[in-house]
Amino acid sequence: MPTTPEIRKRIDGNELRSIGYPQGPIISVALRIAAEHFPAFSKSAMLQLFADVLRNPQAFAKDETLWPIADLLIPKPGAESLITALRDTGVPCTIFGKELVDAAAIGQMEVATHLPIALAGALMPDAHSGYGLPIGGVLATENAVIPYGVGVDIGCRMCLSVFPLPEAELEFNARHYLEILRHNTVFGAARDYTAIEDHEVIYDKAFDEIPFLKSLQETAQKQLGTSGGGNHFVEFGVTELFEEQRGLHGALLPNGRYLAVLSHSGSRGLGASIAAHYTKLALEVCKLPPHAKQLAWLSLNSEAGQEYWTAMTLAGNYASACHHIIHDKMARALHLQPVLRIENHHNFAWKETLHNREVIVHRKGATPAGKGVPAIIPGSMTEPGYIVRGKGCEASLMSASHGAGRRMSRTQAINTITPDDMKKALKQKKVQLIGGGPDEAPQAYKPITEVMSAQTDLVETIGLFYPRLVRME
Repeated sequence: MPTTPEIRKRIDGNELRSIGYPQGPIISVALRIAAEHFPAFSKSAMLQLFADVLRNPQAFAKDETLWPIADLLIPKPGAESLITALRDTGVPCTIFGKELVDAAAIGQMEVATHLPIALAGALMPDAHSGYGLPIGGVLATENAVIPYGVGVDIGCRMCLSVFPLPEAELEFNARHYLEILRHNTVFGAARDYTAIEDHEVIYDKAFDEIPFLKSLQETAQKQLGTSGGGNHFVEFGVTELFEEQRGLHGALLPNGRYLAVLSHSGSRGLGASIAAHYTKLALEVCKLPPHAKQLAWLSLNSEAGQEYWTAMTLAGNYASACHHIIHDKMARALHLQPVLRIENHHNFAWKETLHNREVIVHRKGATPAGKGVPAIIPGSMTEPGYIVRGKGCEASLMSASHGAGRRMSRTQAINTITPDDMKKALKQKKVQLIGGGPDEAPQAYKPITEVMSAQTDLVETIGLFYPRLVRME
């Protein structure tokens, strides 16, 4: 009978799918072989081995242990003509903070650089494996968009509002601000929202032009102004500005420390449904080798590609509207208007210029960091977020990390971090938490200082945000 530590290091089906394994019998075959033949392997070593088989199954076709996996991955006779071949050589890809990035994410990015539509790539220091592109992956393509290169939570974003109140407000009136959080934020999926918000995004013409989007309009209306689960949050904290900033109404805001609200959330059920629908279409029209399957793309010359672009844009606008509604509700509860607001999104694709040609830049879990562009890169629920200004680094495709990045999967965190461990970390940093669990504990994330040190060529820090009262679900 294996011990608990041995159970924890076993891989699971989600982890195999995250490195590119297709859904189907191959998952159970691979898990059986891992359990029977490689019980002493660490999880990272096991994933690396299976990634090697996925990338070059022919090399393992006669391996006495791994041949069943290879056999399922090798295309059968007659099927080759239906598959779009990858390039023999990948396009350039710069990895920032390579020592912080797991091998599975690097392997996924390497596959992406071999796509025939790829022009350049970059991998951010907070990167970890995901579906299609890794989280923290940036890829420039030619006239094509990859739904799984954008991600499931389309347009997920950060939003920071700074208010003209001293930081002492949070210390002296913490209970009051906790009640503001409780009464002015809504979290979770598939919930029946009784207080329906209104915003012009719900009347976007895209809902009427694309029948699939029309079917999502009612749910989008119900979830407007709400936050998702997982790592999404709304929190009060202290913003420290290192230099004066031009505020919302044109006035200069002096450097100093202010009360602020920071939120992280995306496009809710609308974005998830768009991602699922158009990924399915991409998989039908773009046949790739099994290890690259999740990188199926839609040409922007196609009707489906144009539809996806319209739907993606709508989801991004919807995510922005959700944040604005949340922040406006918080402002009304405070009886104040913010004097500064900074926001940015990730999980999106942009039309940009690279080497004097238009390209499509996918930033999946990566922040736009064009020269002079402001953004927020959060840490964890106890570590500071960084207010930054982009430097326009071409090697990163003008991108930066979107956060600290996970160093433990959710399952690992739940199995490793005890409630007491989490409470101690929160108490040490004087953070009060509503909701949240060990899967989002600060210990599950990479040290934000190390991530920021790995991208000094990409952004400059112009301020910090220190979380104090956090709500998650």
